[in-house]
Amino acid sequence: MALLNAFKQVLPILLLLAVISLILVRLPKVDLGHSAAFKKRRLLNWLPLGLTYAFLYMGRYNLTVSKNALGDAMSNSDFGTIFFWGTIVYGFAFVINGPLTDRIGGRAAMLLGATGAAISNILMGFALVIGMKQHIVLTFSILYGANMYFQSFGAVSIVKVNAGWFHLRERGTFGGIFGILISLGLYFAYDWSEIIVKNAPIYWVFFIPAIILMVFVALDFLFVRDNPSDAGFADFDLADASSGDTGPQLSAWTVGKAMLTNPIIMTIAAIEFCSGFLRNSVMQWYIIFAKQTNIMNTFVPKNWGLLLCCAGIMGGVFAGTLSDKVFQSRRGPMAAVLYGFMLIGAGVMGFLFGSPFLGYLVVFMSLCFIGVHGMLSGTASMDFGGKKNVGVAVGLIDGMVYLGTAFQSILFGSILPTGAAAKDPANWKNWPMVMIPVALIGLLLGMRLWNVKPSGKKVIQGSENLAPIEAGEVLGGANAQI
Repeated sequence: MALLNAFKQVLPILLLLAVISLILVRLPKVDLGHSAAFKKRRLLNWLPLGLTYAFLYMGRYNLTVSKNALGDAMSNSDFGTIFFWGTIVYGFAFVINGPLTDRIGGRAAMLLGATGAAISNILMGFALVIGMKQHIVLTFSILYGANMYFQSFGAVSIVKVNAGWFHLRERGTFGGIFGILISLGLYFAYDWSEIIVKNAPIYWVFFIPAIILMVFVALDFLFVRDNPSDAGFADFDLADASSGDTGPQLSAWTVGKAMLTNPIIMTIAAIEFCSGFLRNSVMQWYIIFAKQTNIMNTFVPKNWGLLLCCAGIMGGVFAGTLSDKVFQSRRGPMAAVLYGFMLIGAGVMGFLFGSPFLGYLVVFMSLCFIGVHGMLSGTASMDFGGKKNVGVAVGLIDGMVYLGTAFQSILFGSILPTGAAAKDPANWKNWPMVMIPVALIGLLLGMRLWNVKPSGKKVIQGSENLAPIEAGEVLGGANAQI
């Protein structure tokens, strides 16, 4: 019996290692002639950067674990309000942080963001130490909002740095590898945080991520560089929307205006609004559903972070590999396919309340929306924004993800059951019903991007200045018309 219990304890870890091993063995290789020394230095660049982003997730979604641990001190409505303000700040912070990252570089932006997020988590922990539970909504709305402002640097900086190191043809496949690191953030956020609250005072769920983040700030300072040339290697043509663009950095207003009038960028942004809505409809509320309906001791809720991690790894690799190998580095087809699966999943959810299969279904849905998010926010933003303007592109696209997240947070916080009513799964029918039309909209928008690919910058003959950015040209190219 003792041996069986020990096996049950290590089974989730074995599952994670098996998934990572399978992915790394089967992942197709893209050979662009990079030297072994370049690949080694690039690994040293993105590995600490990716782990920093993973631990930013731990310092972001630890709020969900603390909500369950606080019990009645933070109701569903309280949580929805706090998370709403945090995600609203996150979404609109990109208006500032996207252009700022294009100016200061991804490395500096990550150092700033990780440091600010660490300090914000320390302050949230101290708020619980000094007993601020009676003012929890106001206190955490302010502090979590500050945390999310600095968190918003993470996505922009990680894409900004990698845009200079990875060719267009490598980005989808690499997105699968990088998805392993980012998906680990969900494992850290849910499972590690759950271990912390079970074995230490609740404020440590905020202090520990802060300590880890500061360690990675030091590692990023030592090893991360914005461009190959900053590390002693030659820069190269990336074949994205900045290819051939040797002119000066355009103003944030010019780039932003061009993107807001570009149908491709705006379609991607609209899809990602739906992704943000659906992603946190599942990731945030399933574990709350499990807690309130007393199924936390079943396999999926007990290993929620690890299963999200596995789903993220498989979703990212599945989407990235098929995008590069089957769809010729087009991102739209994979978004459409995965949204089709999400629509089916949302339709089936309502029939599985009270069944253990509900947990496995939402894990599969997580695979789908993490795959879409990686394809669009993590990869398409590089492709269509280009290296020079990727900060603004990610700001717009990922900002829409969190506006969708904010909308679902306040909506579900107001329509989902609370108190004694929340204990009956039948009272949660509104949950999947709201997700169905959002998944349908995402599917239709994804189909509009089926044939979209980026092309490089054109230059006006006889002029030192670049031609104005046009929809379907600078940020999309002749092959990118909708």
